[in-house]
Amino acid sequence: MNWPTYMCLTTDGSDRPHTDQVQALCSAGVDWVQLRAREMSDQELEPIAFECMIRCREIGSTFVLNDRLDLALRLGADGVHLGKLDTPWAEARERAGAGFLIGGTVNSVEDAERAVASGVLDYVGVGPFKFTHTKKNLAPVLVVSDVRAILETLGDLPSYAIGGIEPADIPEVLALGVTGAAICSVLYRKPNVSDIYQTLLNTL
Repeated sequence: MNWPTYMCLTTDGSDRPHTDQVQALCSAGVDWVQLRAREMSDQELEPIAFECMIRCREIGSTFVLNDRLDLALRLGADGVHLGKLDTPWAEARERAGAGFLIGGTVNSVEDAERAVASGVLDYVGVGPFKFTHTKKNLAPVLVVSDVRAILETLGDLPSYAIGGIEPADIPEVLALGVTGAAICSVLYRKPNVSDIYQTLLNTL
């Protein structure tokens, strides 16, 4: 797979509905959209997620759901991102089969060892890189030595820095050796998501 530099996430912490966030992301031409909506039931989210997925299909963007394996499979999404308290990775792979993207969250070397040992993940999110309000029960922020130890443990498994990342952080983040970065809240601080995304691209 041709892994993107940026995975772009939606957030509950915006005054824009998730459909509007995804529309803005797709208009900006992003390669990867992760729908992260923690405050709705699967039943409430399903029509919203379907609309978002169709929009992503129209522009050829990868569409991944956060946490919700059942809904992702029912919709025919490209994949799911699972935290440590969500569906176990091996169980998710068994249910989803090959060809379905599964990402996991890694906050420590021990998590990285578990991710590699599972043999079922396509990529991992490594962090938190900085403090962020978009995540409740945030794990301790990693220092550079932590990140490097985690990446050494992960080996060739694609890795994305997560947690409060902004355009100014990108050179430092990529210098650590990650595949790319997961971007969330900064995308929605100004009316035009395309401008923020272009700024991110320009840092490359």
